[in-house]
Amino acid sequence: MHEDWILYQLGMTLLTTTEELAAFCAAQADTDFVTVDTEFMRERTYWPKLCLVQLGGPQDVVGVDPLAPDINLQPLFDLMANTRVLKVFHAARQDVEIFYNLTGQIPQPMFDTQVAAMVCGFGEAASYETLADKLANAKIDKSSRFTDWTHRPLTEKQIDYALGDVSHLRTVYVKLRDQLLKTNRIDWVQEEMEFLTSLSTYKIDPQEVWRRFKWRADKPRLRALLRELAAWRELEAQRINVPRSRVVRDEALMEIAHHPPANAHDLSRIRGLNGGFAESRQGREILEAVARALAVPHDECPTGDGRRFMPPGLGPVMDLLKVMLKQISEEHGVAAKLIATTDELEEIAADDNAKVPALHGWRRDLFGEQALALKRGELALSVKGKKVVVRPIAGS
Repeated sequence: MHEDWILYQLGMTLLTTTEELAAFCAAQADTDFVTVDTEFMRERTYWPKLCLVQLGGPQDVVGVDPLAPDINLQPLFDLMANTRVLKVFHAARQDVEIFYNLTGQIPQPMFDTQVAAMVCGFGEAASYETLADKLANAKIDKSSRFTDWTHRPLTEKQIDYALGDVSHLRTVYVKLRDQLLKTNRIDWVQEEMEFLTSLSTYKIDPQEVWRRFKWRADKPRLRALLRELAAWRELEAQRINVPRSRVVRDEALMEIAHHPPANAHDLSRIRGLNGGFAESRQGREILEAVARALAVPHDECPTGDGRRFMPPGLGPVMDLLKVMLKQISEEHGVAAKLIATTDELEEIAADDNAKVPALHGWRRDLFGEQALALKRGELALSVKGKKVVVRPIAGS
């Protein structure tokens, strides 16, 4: 047996060399599943800086130190790509994003216990602490959660906290999996995993990031300006690896879009900028982005800001759909927002053939068909005792 693996068995929990990592990953290659978590920092960077990877096999848990000078993470990446081994995460999105940024690939196959918990009646966004408490009878000490994970050496308390994120996750996964199998809902979670394992979920299109802004650009030219400015900022933040707000704040971008500067002097008068910035390379590139947006033909400007405006008179329909959704959510023990979002309800209220998840697959069986029947006047909502019930309308 490999010497490093013997050392690990004797108590080593933080792997700092390629040999140690390769030995552990090789031992997991034929297991049914491994639990995975990461610790990272991104307060000062655009790309998250991976500081620690936690892995849990059927018997053992380890931390992998990606900042160690003598480690190559390829054995870890190979394990993430091993399709025979299920990778179990909790709230997987940011963890998976890190693996995607490092390798261009997504761990497969995958299981997210937060999604499973939503299907199993644990509410809208059950925390790992809640699931560990209820399913593994474990108390999680969160005091190390926001420590500096880039600092070395890691403290024993940090390592213990980090390893707890994958050790109890094994029990959480097994119990959720068994409940899903018992209720024949395992396919519901697998359907959600298709989104989390899709490359398109993690690819950033700079030309689309403007749609994240929490305001309505109600004029085509304004939308074109914001699109070009937001795309420039996204690429610049990626290039120099700093948070978007460290390049230009949202408020300044919106001000530029509302009052397009023609030259550096105009740009320097934007609140939050100054003459030095306006004369810099970044200032010149902002002016170029403004010029590109102003040159876009009117009929080629973005047609909408990504939000749907509800036609007049549909407010009461929305209210009824919300009540029905809540009733079905509670009756079946499935988180309401997993069944349908507010935006989806708006689309269903306006269009029986809306292209939304709530009208497809298990969601349609659980809620969508009844939502459409309610709109057609075939179902009614009433109160029986202290409970809302859905009942058919006679003769419909």
